[in-house]
Amino acid sequence: MKTSRIALSLACAAMVASCGGSSGGGAPTGNTPTPTPTVSPTPTPTSATCSLSQRKAWTLAQLQEWYLFPTLLANGVNPDSFGTVQDYIDALVAPARLQSRDRFFTYITSIEEENAFFEQGASAGFGFRLGYDTPARRVFVIEAFEGTSALGQNIDRGSELLAIGTSEATLQTVNALMATGGPQAVVNALGPDTAGTTRVIRFRDASGIERTASLSKTEYALDPVSDRYGFKIINDGGRQVGYINLRTFIDTAAPDLIDAYESFRAAGVTELVIDLRYNGGGLISIAELMGDLMGRDLDGQVFDRITYRQSKSQFNSEYLFDPGPQSIQPTKIAFIATGGTASASEMIINGMQPYLPDTDMALIGENTFGKPVGQIALDQASCDDRLRVVAIAVENAAGNADYYTGLADTVPNTCRAQDDITAQLGDPGEGMISVALDFLEGGAAACTPIAGGPATTQRMTDRDFLRPERANTIQRNVPGIF
Repeated sequence: MKTSRIALSLACAAMVASCGGSSGGGAPTGNTPTPTPTVSPTPTPTSATCSLSQRKAWTLAQLQEWYLFPTLLANGVNPDSFGTVQDYIDALVAPARLQSRDRFFTYITSIEEENAFFEQGASAGFGFRLGYDTPARRVFVIEAFEGTSALGQNIDRGSELLAIGTSEATLQTVNALMATGGPQAVVNALGPDTAGTTRVIRFRDASGIERTASLSKTEYALDPVSDRYGFKIINDGGRQVGYINLRTFIDTAAPDLIDAYESFRAAGVTELVIDLRYNGGGLISIAELMGDLMGRDLDGQVFDRITYRQSKSQFNSEYLFDPGPQSIQPTKIAFIATGGTASASEMIINGMQPYLPDTDMALIGENTFGKPVGQIALDQASCDDRLRVVAIAVENAAGNADYYTGLADTVPNTCRAQDDITAQLGDPGEGMISVALDFLEGGAAACTPIAGGPATTQRMTDRDFLRPERANTIQRNVPGIF
């Protein structure tokens, strides 16, 4: 049965570690649809309806009804002790967090903001993704997005931010910001995520040239599959290898993914490098589409199963492969991942594992985040409140739903590799892609395995995604975006 796209979400908060993901929209298609959890009618807007106390009371009621781990909700929490709805949520789900079952995955967000992102990729920012190196007190651009202020100034992957200010006269060095306030000081210096915010930035580009530029945060649509390097066929010593770099699982990814696999099928490609290194997750429907595009000979077999708490088991479902004319049947797949690979990205890797021989699939790079759970959306429209509550567990056809410490312990082959920001994404010589191609050519014999355990303790470098302490919807799904 097809899962409903309306309520299901694979997302995680970018709070303490690399992660991400998100929600659904639209109507179910294909086989008999799964019943969708319904939300109580929205009350007529009044000041009382959207008072802080009412919003907290509504939130508690939803958690008590839907939370996947009802025995791990804290009892006796006084709502009056918390100044925001999110602080109250954090206290309620604290027992689940202690068991690594809900690492800031349950949160309150804006309906309008989330819908704009998932349906159109709408965002406001400079248009780059940033990583920081704590010991060195440095901040780097690890990706830049097309049609944005940053790329328009030739600030691309490999550039380093040196100083930030509201004018040249107020420039503060990144080193000083990191020394006095850590990564959050850099976040603060970059300003609010609203269109029109302007900052002067001194940077060193990938060629080593230092420049100063004035950048403005503008509205733009994030392209989930880059026109520059999102998909290509790599000629690796005469072998044709399909490469896909997926930034996030949003609705607008569908046509690009279909085009990519159509190209692969026309070229007879059966070996793939799927680059999910920065992908924090997203729509379950897009993950299932990607499964379909790799399920040419798997029609009717299980790609994923979704389960709720016992009291909501009537909503349990499974998704069966539904291949189309663009679908291929991969013979080997190398998945590139980091600690920022989470949620729907992990669902793809986990979902394909039962259908490839152990010797023909590998995890390349670092351990993934570890998030085999997802959220449903519960809306209180009069307040523009969307509660993303962990309500579902996700498993593959073999029943694997226990990868809270990442997929390195479950994928048959793992190969350590380092993210090389001196080379562009999609470049066969880039560190992770090079190792992925080596695996496809010769197997795991030459690989250094990735250690299991929480992804946050297994990173190969001191670089992590720069992000606010309280991330919005876009930052949860595209970690490091500004």
